[in-house]
Amino acid sequence: MKFANFIAFSLVLIGALVWGIIGIFNFNLVAAIFGGSSAVISRIIYSLVGVAAIWMFFYWIIYRPFTKAV
Repeated sequence: MKFANFIAFSLVLIGALVWGIIGIFNFNLVAAIFGGSSAVISRIIYSLVGVAAIWMFFYWIIYRPFTKAV
């Protein structure tokens, strides 16, 4: 479970950085890396980031990691 959470958090963080680059610089890093004509690969990457975000959302609802005392 810890490994899945680490992967999901990493994907969400990378996705947030990509969207930040798109918003600030108007530059699509995924299209630049994988080529603009490869819409299928870009769609898969964005889908993985979306699934990871949903995973993290339910993880935070169920376990509430920031409200538990250490």
